[in-house]
Formats: sequence, structure tokens, C-alpha cells
Amino acid sequence: MAEEHKQLLKNIESLIEDEQTGQLKAALDDMRESEIAEIVEILNDSDRRIIFDVLDKEQAAEILEKVNEATRSELFDLLEDAELKHIIAELDPEDAADVLAEMDEEDSQEVLAELEPAESAKIKELMEYEEDSAGGIMDPDVISVSEQATVAQAIEQIQKSDIDEDFFTVFVVDSIGKFLGDVRIRHLITSKPQRKISELIEDDTITVHVDTDQEEIRNIFSKNDLIVMPVLDSENNLVGRITADRIIEVAQEEAAEDIYTMAGTDADELEGTSFVRAARIRLTWLLPCLMGTAVTAVVVLLFKDVFNNSSILPIYTTAIAFMPMIAAISGNAGLQTSAIVVSGLAAGHLIDLKLTKVFAREAKIAFIVALSCGIIGGFVCAAVPNIINTPNITATGVAMVRIATAFTIAMFSSIMVATTLGLFLPFLFRRVGIDPAISSGPLVTTANDSISVAIYLTLTLVLA
Repeated sequence: MAEEHKQLLKNIESLIEDEQTGQLKAALDDMRESEIAEIVEILNDSDRRIIFDVLDKEQAAEILEKVNEATRSELFDLLEDAELKHIIAELDPEDAADVLAEMDEEDSQEVLAELEPAESAKIKELMEYEEDSAGGIMDPDVISVSEQATVAQAIEQIQKSDIDEDFFTVFVVDSIGKFLGDVRIRHLITSKPQRKISELIEDDTITVHVDTDQEEIRNIFSKNDLIVMPVLDSENNLVGRITADRIIEVAQEEAAEDIYTMAGTDADELEGTSFVRAARIRLTWLLPCLMGTAVTAVVVLLFKDVFNNSSILPIYTTAIAFMPMIAAISGNAGLQTSAIVVSGLAAGHLIDLKLTKVFAREAKIAFIVALSCGIIGGFVCAAVPNIINTPNITATGVAMVRIATAFTIAMFSSIMVATTLGLFLPFLFRRVGIDPAISSGPLVTTANDSISVAIYLTLTLVLA
């Protein structure tokens, strides 16, 4: 498949270079919009300009919606204002709202002013909702029928509808628009024409309100194998629907967001192509970590003075060589635990929402990991100085046994502490309304470094 994509890209670039616009359009017409979007992300601006010159407006709209945010930002600058307005007019209201939200407010208002009043009103209403809420991701175009209608009347209403999206259920409302339930399409097809819709309503339909978070919606879809879900306002009026294909996009966004957060960066850096902006976002996370490592350095220097005053500086010099092992292993152990917990919380599994259950499992795993790493690391700590003979700085044989013992206990203790942090912090962050994924980021990893080094050097001092 990768080779096919490479050949496809090569063919497109060749047609652009030879200015074969007719053949280029024919080639693009045979491709999926997702494939064209991937190619547009790779091409330079001049080639992108040629691509959009041969695409029809409907295709161009699909491409604009499917490319990544950085490419879309470049296309905003590349496309003429009038052209951009016509392209956005081809998008569904929910997709148009997402695209306009990425534009400058002045530019987005100009585009909205050029649209049909009815379409513009729908998009404006969607843009008022939080981006990651049900209102922000819903499709406001829905098919609904009155509970008093007959099957024949409902089918006639569907036939007159201009909605071009697939649907599998028809939503039922009362006389003032309040949601009552839904009717499956198969029931409409198999029921007698004169039968009342009220007799076919499934009133146990799962619904969400406009302010429900998209992560919760994703979990509801996953657990209940849903294809579509109605969205209600605060008064239980039907205002839109969310489909499974939209939830797939949401799942990708949420997964990417957690990865960025755990890596100590932000998805916002993909909204543009400025290297300075991307560097600033990363430094926002890294500079506090730099200060955290300075704390670790202070801990090491303070212990140096203590060891020096005790005339056991060779022990300190030898012990310090093994600090990276303690810090790295304990930090990674904590990261493993927090990653598992964060994933469970994000998925909304009940077992992962109960701290005591998770603690009982992770404590057993941490004990085995800590004991294994402590014992193996202790042997490594005892053996390495004998392999690399440095008599000027290496402690005596008896002292090395003490250092190895301190290392074993410290490794065990540090992993247990790091695992505890990795377990409890996601729950704490979630309780106070902070993204639990932050607890797996560089800040907490840095905290683990300072704690593990302090434990190790303290035990080395005590046992020396």
C-alpha cells in the first residue's frame, strides 16, 4: 500500500510538472478525497494551487476539511477570499463550523456574511458551543416526525427531505419539539402504512445534551455499539445528531491529545507552521522541567557536602555513577502505571474509575517489578566497579557491598513511590478537573527523578 501511495504521488507530481491539467483532473477524479488530502499535505504551495484550480468546489471542500490543521492554515493564505467562501459553502454545517473556528474572527465573519442566511445561522449556532462538546460536534440537520403521524406520512416526509447523509433511524418529537424516542427504518418499511408512529417508538433511546463532553460521548458509543445518537438541549428539544463516523474522528483527536500531553507538548502546535510558535509551546512544558532537574542537582550537591564531611567521599563518587539507573527505571515504572490509569479513565471503564480496585492490581505488579529491578540492579551495581577498575575513585569492597545494598533498597523504594504517584495523580487531577494525561508528562517524571535520587543517596549515607 505504501508503494502504491508513492507511485500515486509520483504520477500527480509528474502531471503537475508537465502542466497536463486535463489528465490531472481525471486522475484526481479517480482518487478518494482522503488520498488527495494526503498528497496536498506533501506538496508545496505552487503545486497545491494547481490542484485546487482543477478541483470542483465540492471536492475542494472535502479536501479542505480532511487536511491537517497546519496545511489548512496554509491553504487559508493560499486561496483567494472569494474562492474560500465558495468552498466553505459546500461543507456541512458542522464541518464548516470547525473550519471557520480555525480562521481569524474577521475572516470567518466575512465568510459567514456571504453564505445563505439559513446556513449561516446554523453554523453560527454551532460555533457558540464548546468545540469538544456534543453541540460542537453534532450535525444540526435531522429527520424527525410527529408522534401523531402515520407510517405513510413519515415515509412521505423522508422522501421530501433534502438531507444527503445516510440515516438508520427517524427521531420522534411531540407537538412542541420535545424528543420522545426513535423509530428504526426497518420498522417503517415493514409496518402497515396507516399505523401510528407512536406505536413504534423505542423510548429507551440513549441521548446526550449539547454540553456533554465528546470523550464521554465516545465512550457511550463504544459501550453501546451505536450508529447514531440524538442531541438534546436543556429543555429536551431535539437539536441535532451525532453519527459514528464523527465519533471515529473524535476518538482520534482524543487519543492524539493524550499523546501530546503525555509527551509534554500540545496539539495547538499543529495549527500552524511557525517553528517559533511550536518551539514556544514545547518550551512551556520543558522550562519547568529544567527547573525540576535543577532541584535534583541541588539534592546531589547537598549530599556531596554531607559525604565530604564524613570523609567517605569515594563512596559518594561511586554511588553517584548509578543515580541515572535509579531515576530512569523508577520514572519509567511510574510512567507505565500512569499510562495504564489514564487510558482506563479516558475509556470510562467502571473498573478503572474505582481507585481501590486499580490500587490492588497495580500494587502487586509494582511489587514484582520493584523487587526484580532492585535485585538485578544491585548485582549490576556490585559488579560494574570491579569490571571497570578505577582505584582513585572507587570505594572499597566492603563499601561496594553497602552501596549495592543501598541501590537495591533504593531501586525498590523508588519504583514503589513512582508507581504510587503514577496511580494517584491521574485520579487527583481528574477530581480537580485537570486532564489526567498531564500526570504522565515531563513534570511528574522530573519529580520522580528528585525523589528517587534523594532516597538512594540517603540510604547510601545511612548504610555507609
